Amino acid sequence: MITITRSGALLFTVMFALSVAGCGNTGNTSVSNTGVSTATPASSPQTTQGTPRAKLNLNTATANDLLSTIPGFGNRMVHEFEEYRPYKSIQQFRREIGKYVTPEQVADYEKYVYVPINENDSDAVTLQQIPGLDASEIQTLIAGRPYASRDAFLAKLAELVSPADLVIAKTYLSTP
Repeated sequence: MITITRSGALLFTVMFALSVAGCGNTGNTSVSNTGVSTATPASSPQTTQGTPRAKLNLNTATANDLLSTIPGFGNRMVHEFEEYRPYKSIQQFRREIGKYVTPEQVADYEKYVYVPINENDSDAVTLQQIPGLDASEIQTLIAGRPYASRDAFLAKLAELVSPADLVIAKTYLSTP
């Protein structure tokens, strides 16, 4: 026979309520000292089937796209994201959005968004958005500039990354 004390029952009730309140939340949400709601995703963005979700282009994503994709994202941050468009580099994004949230929060946002890459102009940090590249491979891409065409860049990139990473990289390229 199990005996439950009054304090044990109260503890159980509080823990149960907290666990139910946290269901469906993909991360920890808090309010920063600027009054902006922030979220820390538990992992990379996922769809309901558990497959990775495509990142959003910072220069074209709609307010609804941002609100529905980034956990804990609010209207104020939508305004801040849109205010600094067009983004030319990921460093610009980090600098501008870093005025409102912590560097950790900026890094979390980067799990959901990207700055479009221009094969002949993007800096090394912006090229780092392409999965599968290390620093020396990025320098190899930069050393090959200017590329005569997008296809020439993609051919060089194909030598450096997996076919799956190449598919992702193609989605990150700016519109010619």
